[in-house]
Amino acid sequence: MKRTDFLIAPYLRKSNSKASWQLLITFVPVGLLWMLVAKIDQTTLNFPIKVIAFAPVLFLLALFSTRAFSLMHDCGHNSLFKSRGLNRSIGFLLGVLNAIPQHPWSRDHAFHHQHNGNWEIYRGPIDVLTVEDFQALSKENQYFYKISRHWIMLFPGGFYYLVIKPRLALVDAIGSFIGSIVDDFSDWISNKNVDARFDFIRRFKSNQSGYGNTSAEVIDLIANNVFVLIGWFLMSRWLGAGLFLSCYSIVMTISAAIFICIFFVQHNFKGSYAKCTDDWSLLLGAVEGSSNLHLPGWLSWFLADISFHSIHHLCDRIPNYNLRSCHVRNQHLLKESMTLKITDIPSCFSYILWDSKSQNLTTIAAVNK
Repeated sequence: MKRTDFLIAPYLRKSNSKASWQLLITFVPVGLLWMLVAKIDQTTLNFPIKVIAFAPVLFLLALFSTRAFSLMHDCGHNSLFKSRGLNRSIGFLLGVLNAIPQHPWSRDHAFHHQHNGNWEIYRGPIDVLTVEDFQALSKENQYFYKISRHWIMLFPGGFYYLVIKPRLALVDAIGSFIGSIVDDFSDWISNKNVDARFDFIRRFKSNQSGYGNTSAEVIDLIANNVFVLIGWFLMSRWLGAGLFLSCYSIVMTISAAIFICIFFVQHNFKGSYAKCTDDWSLLLGAVEGSSNLHLPGWLSWFLADISFHSIHHLCDRIPNYNLRSCHVRNQHLLKESMTLKITDIPSCFSYILWDSKSQNLTTIAAVNK
């Protein structure tokens, strides 16, 4: 099988009208749902009834947030709109909606695409350990590793990923900026190294993974945090800080848990392609190292058809609105691709170790036999 066997070219066509419509039917419902939150809060319903009334609204907000993240993902691949500049600017706005800097995220995600299936270089979103590294851990740390990779951790992990981590990255970058000023103070006084004195971007560095590696990432990190914090402030003034922050936290937690779960099971599953660098193939990494998800139509819509993941990895420039048809057209070449049902998802969370000798993903239970 060769990449040229696949019919891809007809599905690379981008449509600004389709992309704009997708944005419209994502942003408008989000606005209307937050207005509904305000209306429910203004009713005279007692607290338990209000909570029940809030539940479906917040769940829908989480689903639309997940859809917005999927569209942001397309912008990162420069595949939603025809223009790179439009993808960049809309991607930024979608990043603000999801409280995550889009440009650093998309660069990190591009690394994933470049090395998918090469588990010697890229260990997935949860940093999978090798069997040898796991066995070298103490019993306590082995237990901690197992628990920290349990599916239930999607919820606190998702909240941290969207709400906390980008803010910590900014604080870390500011700390690095101040630290660099202090360290260089003597040079400033003596007029040494004048050229670097006003190199402010260089001074903003974050130790948080995926942030601050380039000047563009630093600028996106700062701008995203400014807009997100302003948004939080305005929403808190409108709805009240308590109501907004509690609802927002629930929405972001559920949304992040959904897309992190989907991303995880699309690469961590029984039989997933998991090679060392010397034996790795980009084509097989896409076809055999990416699962396709058999989901209800409504859920695929909220995920912008990213469930057709093998063909997406084969060519990440295919717009989401062409993925399904491209998958169907090439499905005779995707027989080696794994297709998972919703009921298969829980079992995927057992495949959290990489056996570099047999070059496959395995479970802790299998290692402990």
